[in-house]
Amino acid sequence: MTTMQPLLIELGTEELPVKALPGLAQAFFDGVLAALDKRGIAVERCDAKPLYTPRRLAVLLPGVAVEQPEQKSEVLGPYLNIALDADGQPTKALQGFAAKAGIDWTQLEKTSDAKGERFVHRAVKPGAQTRDLLPEIVREAIAAMPIPKPMRWGDHEYAFARPVLWLVLLLGKDVVDGEVFGVKADRFSRGHRFLHDKQVWLSTPDDYVDALRGAKVLVDAGERRRRIVDEVNAAAKAAGGTARIETDNLEQVVCLNEWPKAVSCAFEEEFLAVPQEALVATMEANQKFFPVLDDAGRLTARFIGIANIEPKDDSEIRKGYERVIRPRFADAKFFFVEDMKQGLASMNDGLKTVTYQAKLGTVAEKVERVAALAEAIAPQVGVDAALAKRAALLSKADLQSRLVNEFPELQGIAGRHYAMQDAALADLSQDDRAAIANAIDESWQPRFAGDDIALSSLGKVLAIAERLDTLAGGFAAGLKPTGNKDAFALRRNALGLARTIIESGFDFDILNYIAVSRHRAFVDAAAATNRLLDEAKSDKERKSLSEQKADFERERDGDATLGIAELYDFILDRLRGYYVDKGVPVSHFNAVAELKPASLYDFDRRIDAIGTFAQLPEAEALAAANKRILNILKKSSDEIPAIEDKELLREPAESALAEAVEAVYAETGHALAHGDYVDALAHLARLRPQVDAFFDGVMVNVDDDALRRNRLALLKRLADRLGSVAAIEHLSA
Repeated sequence: MTTMQPLLIELGTEELPVKALPGLAQAFFDGVLAALDKRGIAVERCDAKPLYTPRRLAVLLPGVAVEQPEQKSEVLGPYLNIALDADGQPTKALQGFAAKAGIDWTQLEKTSDAKGERFVHRAVKPGAQTRDLLPEIVREAIAAMPIPKPMRWGDHEYAFARPVLWLVLLLGKDVVDGEVFGVKADRFSRGHRFLHDKQVWLSTPDDYVDALRGAKVLVDAGERRRRIVDEVNAAAKAAGGTARIETDNLEQVVCLNEWPKAVSCAFEEEFLAVPQEALVATMEANQKFFPVLDDAGRLTARFIGIANIEPKDDSEIRKGYERVIRPRFADAKFFFVEDMKQGLASMNDGLKTVTYQAKLGTVAEKVERVAALAEAIAPQVGVDAALAKRAALLSKADLQSRLVNEFPELQGIAGRHYAMQDAALADLSQDDRAAIANAIDESWQPRFAGDDIALSSLGKVLAIAERLDTLAGGFAAGLKPTGNKDAFALRRNALGLARTIIESGFDFDILNYIAVSRHRAFVDAAAATNRLLDEAKSDKERKSLSEQKADFERERDGDATLGIAELYDFILDRLRGYYVDKGVPVSHFNAVAELKPASLYDFDRRIDAIGTFAQLPEAEALAAANKRILNILKKSSDEIPAIEDKELLREPAESALAEAVEAVYAETGHALAHGDYVDALAHLARLRPQVDAFFDGVMVNVDDDALRRNRLALLKRLADRLGSVAAIEHLSA
């Protein structure tokens, strides 16, 4: 029976990079397991996981085999006709093979394969001791780690994420003799830098977690996380509110501390006049504090900081935390007040001097394009066109604000606050002002993967118009993504556009608006190039710009069919991943995508319908039949009539199918016209008996031309209706 011993590997360092720490710990853990597995060393993993703090990476395994299993080897030698001469004596080939194996040729075994009998050397040797392999295992795991920015220290040649200070390598009770980065292994870990600045003696790996806890280090990130959450929630409750604990902020705090302690703090209430998003951004992004909210979700003048020590009196720490955020809050307040004095109209004027993209002109020109699109789209979805245009015209004004310049993540959010109080909207009712203000903010949604789409209909219209223009402009300027490069985030914009339309249930022809946005993009691109041409300083530059202008004008005035199709296909390609994430089979997506529905919401309804249809027992057979029909039609060189001639229906099976097809056209017409695709496909599923009977009893490609064309006409009518919701042949394996 294999003897198992617990294993501890701890790599002690200077403070590791916060955002990279969890990934480094996981990579080290995975690397050690992979290296053990590669050498055939058995491991009892149980619930083992990476252990880490800012100053250490550790692997703690409950059981590791103390030695490898026996190492069996088999080396194939020469075939007998080559290995032995006519007298049965070894040739030089066999003698050389035996010498290389270190044995007499008579000790070799024989084996056979397809080519005949040959000599083979089989050997079994004891496995190596795990302790002898561990130093190499550790070095191998370290070498495989994704170090973001390796650094060197001292006069050494090696590099790591941070200087390595100590190494613990214990297998059972014994220290494993090894060295990493010039540091020799022992059984001494290190405690908290301030609370227990001493070595921590470890008897066995099983002592590790408790021994470090006694030295004021919580080496389990999960335990630190639970303590932080519990203490922050308790402190917020004591302050009369609820803590805002965002995952990203929490994980960074976990990676900054070894012995976390919550400290309750406050700031002057006058700062609450500033948009709370700016204050929250400062607390979370810059200081890793936890804001405290009231019952309505509004920011209070309290926050919670996490100290990496356990003081008897935290008043000085509190003062320090309160002191560091005050200048940032004061700056935010100053920017906000100055922006309010400036006003949205003035900010909008400033956009005329800001370049959006060299080939597409200024941000102001982009705003005009988006406003025209929003005005056109709004009536299609029940939104006031004038309100949509007005909101779109103000949607980028805050890019010229001081607050957004300091806090770029407040784009749209700052605009919402300014719009609620700006004199430029004084003529509107409070409801319309609020609608525009919210839409300015919502036009940026979804801001990131997994984010919600805009909530209001007006916000959705702005979000759609904004992304349509960005896509059309990006393609016009030749910024189509290649590989991993996507400078204008066109992939994200395409998905955001599609999500907003589909999840909002907006049923309109997107091809029309792609055409409009594309045309406007080329109009502005030609105008922008013309301005650059006026400023050109060399003949070479003027020639290049003249050619560019001619290209833009040609696209502006020419046939846009291919360009519209290219952009539409790009949007569909992003939808492919969207539906895969929702569990939709690729075959279902391809079935609908082949029809290229002009409405993305209609596309989604067809996806749902084909999913329902695929569950029916008739689905696979009909899909296969439709594939067969399409192949027959594709191979035919006949001129196929628009409809079959009933007088030429000779076989009972074809007469029955013709009647069934005629009936199904009548039954599905209304459903297809009103987008009830589930009902239409349910009717089509009932055709299976007649379709099966037709192919069992009727030959299509007969010699009689009239009969053949008539049967092809029947099959074409059938295929047209079978493919009316989706190209169901994609469901056939």
